[in-house]
Amino acid sequence: MTTFNLPCDVEAVFYQFPHCEFATLGKDGIPIAWPTCPLYLPETGRFLITASIGWPQKAFNVRRNPHVSLLFSDPSGSKLSHPPAVLVQGDANIPHEVVTWNDDLERVWSLLYQRRPAEGSAIIPSSMDWFYMRLLIYITPRRIRWWPDGNFERIAQEIEVSHVG
Repeated sequence: MTTFNLPCDVEAVFYQFPHCEFATLGKDGIPIAWPTCPLYLPETGRFLITASIGWPQKAFNVRRNPHVSLLFSDPSGSKLSHPPAVLVQGDANIPHEVVTWNDDLERVWSLLYQRRPAEGSAIIPSSMDWFYMRLLIYITPRRIRWWPDGNFERIAQEIEVSHVG
């Protein structure tokens, strides 16, 4: 279990931002970032993103180096007024299984449908069933930094995340 002691406006970002930038390190050590739709799992203190087995580069990078980050910097579509920009730095873990359905993946698809209805309701042709075969990437935060009002010229506030149990 992880304990967070975050201001409400920071936690609201995790629930309301429709996407964030997920950064991993490539084979050559250069950071690579992808826009993604993260699911915040407050009951475990983690975040979940997924990768299709058809596009597994995120998973390859995480298995090689688990240090990752999530940057919530673009509030478009969040309906939040002047939210902070939030950087989550942590360690990623990928279970050794391909998942087509479980409780966490059901939550991911529901969230995607809520946040991005045009994409969430897209019909994937049966020849692309691999799209629904997902690798689950769980991110456990080590540090969370935020910039009030999303202003990177201000000094960031931060907490180190404590892990209990």
